Amino acid sequence: MAVPIVSIFEGGEYEQYVRRGAQTLSDGGIVVLPTETVYGAAGLLTRPEARKHLRALRGESSTGPFTVHVAHPNDASNYLDELNDYGRRLIRKLWPGPVGLLFNVSEKRRAAVVSKFEIKTDDIYDAQGNITLRCPDHVVATDVIGEVKGPVAMTAAGGSATASSWKPEQLAQELEGKADLIFDAGPTKYSKPSTLLKVSGGKYEIVRAGVYDERIIERLLRTTILFVCSGNTCRSAMAEAIARQLLAQKLSLPEPELEKKGISVLSAGSFAMPGARATPQAVEALKDLGADLSYHRSKPLTVELIHQADVIFTMGRSHAQAVTALVPSATEKVATLDPAGDIDDPIGGDVRLYQTLAGQLKNLIQRRLEEKVPL
Repeated sequence: MAVPIVSIFEGGEYEQYVRRGAQTLSDGGIVVLPTETVYGAAGLLTRPEARKHLRALRGESSTGPFTVHVAHPNDASNYLDELNDYGRRLIRKLWPGPVGLLFNVSEKRRAAVVSKFEIKTDDIYDAQGNITLRCPDHVVATDVIGEVKGPVAMTAAGGSATASSWKPEQLAQELEGKADLIFDAGPTKYSKPSTLLKVSGGKYEIVRAGVYDERIIERLLRTTILFVCSGNTCRSAMAEAIARQLLAQKLSLPEPELEKKGISVLSAGSFAMPGARATPQAVEALKDLGADLSYHRSKPLTVELIHQADVIFTMGRSHAQAVTALVPSATEKVATLDPAGDIDDPIGGDVRLYQTLAGQLKNLIQRRLEEKVPL
């Protein structure tokens, strides 16, 4: 008998289907779940029968550990040592998404993990102590895996499980006697496999090419902070220079090294003319803080800048509105720099006013970077 197929987005019973899938996994069954790359046969590794079926699906030539799939990025901590800043950044920037991450785990931690889940070490760790984790970017996989307690592994379901050849009825025939349920969510987003990165210290190595190449990964790993005011000659320009200084101090490196570390700090004006210099008072005020604004040139706010930014701090509510007017989806990443209200424009004021503003900006930026920009 062919494996039952459930069109999970049809019939208005989505939550019931998710519970059914989770229960099937918890009972030791195999459920075919959609990811953004392929459909995968999923099984709960704490169940011996699931491990047996997953190995059979992989074939005799594949004897290594399974790839553990997690529902949420934070779930990676269930299998790893305490990560350094770089490891946390990779997870934060690349997950959920079509990227598997390979980490080395200490012997002590491996022993604790396999004891907790009552599995064998080689179910999830290789002989060198490496584990591969994946956090798929698909709501069905996320919701089903998130309902299950324990490590869920997935392996490619078969030749009919890719975007270019998604044929659920044919897959159901192929998996007869090997799987218990197929969730049909239509063709996958990508027709390539996920990219696999090996993470070591403060760098990564591409182990398997896939959806993301190195260029895309490098772009995704950048952290971009954008400050916005009206003309980009006073407030946002000063904020950009101060933020660069604070970030360099926090990371114990020279300001020019920020870009090499993947951190960009930018500023723009909602009504800016391109190429204008910072006001002389702004330049003078920042000298007291050891920052140099003499090379600043104004930039107008653009759709491209908004999309590029991970977080956007505006000097006032009108600037926040200007951002979301250009890109409505940017709402979640835009915030006024001062939660208490607008920061007044100092244009026309003397150096003393700008010095007061510089001190205010420094305090606000320091606080907001800690709140909004994990590095």
